[in-house]
Amino acid sequence: MKKSLGANTIALPLPAWVICSYDESGQPNAMTASWAGVCCSDPPLVYFSARKSRYTYACVMAHRAFTVNIPGAEHTAATDYLGTISGRKADKISAAGLTAEPAEQIDAPYLAEFPLVLVCKLVKTEPLGTHTMFIGEIADVLCEESLLDTDGNLDAAKLRPFIYSTADSTYYAVTDALGQGFKLGRHLIK
Repeated sequence: MKKSLGANTIALPLPAWVICSYDESGQPNAMTASWAGVCCSDPPLVYFSARKSRYTYACVMAHRAFTVNIPGAEHTAATDYLGTISGRKADKISAAGLTAEPAEQIDAPYLAEFPLVLVCKLVKTEPLGTHTMFIGEIADVLCEESLLDTDGNLDAAKLRPFIYSTADSTYYAVTDALGQGFKLGRHLIK
């Protein structure tokens, strides 16, 4: 039997992504976002949502660009820290022991230490109540070569991504392969 938990934001899994942008003076800023994901494959689009009061909101609006920095498990503490304090109050990137590098295609930085980066041009914003959805077209994907398999594809097990749970405010590792997509359930097709 299921029990009603009421209308809330328990939706699992949620990514633990770090959104980077420049502020109006050109200083790098970073914000951890879990209200995020892929929203289209052609063109390749991703989204994240942020409140208008957040520093990142003004930064992305000013430069019309952002990067999605996808951390590996070794960056869990830094990812958490980047989501706990405003960039208005501190140089969070330096405090977390990270390095901001300029992206070539857009006017936004990325985190050099994070193994996977999506370089995005802002194409649309959509107000949605308390949050605004930022939709970015992926201009490039930067990946550490050590994460690639012999065919040049990303090996997720090497990346060691993690998720965030709103149910218990906890980060969880994503490491166990359960089966190959588009093959595992084929036996159920009639």
